[in-house]
Amino acid sequence: MEKVLCIDDDLSLLRLYQEELAEEGYKVVLAKDGKEGLAKFEKEKPHVVVMDIRMPVMDGIETLTAMLGKDRQIPVILNTAYPQYKENFMTWGAEAYVVKSSDLTELKQKISRPSPSAASTASSISP
Repeated sequence: MEKVLCIDDDLSLLRLYQEELAEEGYKVVLAKDGKEGLAKFEKEKPHVVVMDIRMPVMDGIETLTAMLGKDRQIPVILNTAYPQYKENFMTWGAEAYVVKSSDLTELKQKISRPSPSAASTASSISP
């Protein structure tokens, strides 16, 4: 079973990710901030990471930078309520960007189909 690490300070959103992604056949690992997420990234070795940008303790950009320093093969999808970050996600090293919504259709599509750059460096992450 493939693992998805979800990092967000919104606990209700983490519960939604847990429910929806588990139904899709993924093992879901949750973290409430970047520091906890980085520790779980190292321990759990997920197949993909879904992460917010604005979080306490360690924000998403700091966390992404640290993750890329440890393993560039694991795709990171930035999932945030702030659409102005869309033009920067690739320069930060993320594979994809999704605006937060209670409808997880787009997010699920990004998780199941890595971008062309991820596909060339990592195996498919479909369950």
